[in-house]
Amino acid sequence: MKIWLNGTISDARDARIDPSDRGFLLGDGLFETMLAQHGHILFADEHMLRLGAAAELVGLPLPFSLAEIEMACADLLDENGLDDAPRASVRVTVTRGPGPRGLALPAEPKPTLLITCAEMGAPPERLSLVTATPRRNPWSPSSRLKALPYMDNVLAKEEAREKGADDALLLDTNGNVACASAANIFFWEDGKLVTPSANCGILPGITRAALLELAPDIGIDVSEEEIAPARLSRFSGAFVTNSLMGPVPVTRIDGRDIPAHSMTARLAAAYELLLDAAEDDE
Repeated sequence: MKIWLNGTISDARDARIDPSDRGFLLGDGLFETMLAQHGHILFADEHMLRLGAAAELVGLPLPFSLAEIEMACADLLDENGLDDAPRASVRVTVTRGPGPRGLALPAEPKPTLLITCAEMGAPPERLSLVTATPRRNPWSPSSRLKALPYMDNVLAKEEAREKGADDALLLDTNGNVACASAANIFFWEDGKLVTPSANCGILPGITRAALLELAPDIGIDVSEEEIAPARLSRFSGAFVTNSLMGPVPVTRIDGRDIPAHSMTARLAAAYELLLDAAEDDE
């Protein structure tokens, strides 16, 4: 596999990242994960804008322009023979680079920028969830960023696996529903689409934003709310989303079966048409 590292494409086995890199030592960095279909990176502009905004927020100077990073992603797909692949993932990782021991920011940061890609299979047809122990912290700036520290998510996912579920359902520190381990979540309630609000410690996903904009266009009312776990038993359907899998129905939460909802399929079909239209515009 070939990777793109600091402006150069090379074999992954030949790449070298400084042992003092703060991304490795402290998780001091950001990332974006994107879906490519036949070489077209979906919502590339939105991902790049989110990366740029997050880097500015944490004071991490990007070593390349957003346009250069987007072009590098396309070049790497081509180098790996994935420009015709039906589905491929592309990940951009940027760290603050090497630095002295300790937490203080380096006076003159030299960020590391890594791009990787891989062919992907079809997304899962359905998922089961179980409420996990880790909580999302709405007061933490990193809860709203694609920041490198993902230990809580990793442990939540493993807890779910040990309990026989596909993924974790995370609450925030106020006890409200937040998200899955690496996905936003939506519920159907009385014909309306409901999703946790941005103040619940969620990452505002790119696919989430697309669905919030798309739903009203096909006659679906949407509401962003604080959702207490007690409401879960009243919902008539649920699905999760992220950039790699799109909308995926949830069939069980904490052992309770969640019925299939016809509007999930309708919204997913509209989303696929949106992706097809974006690909045709290239």
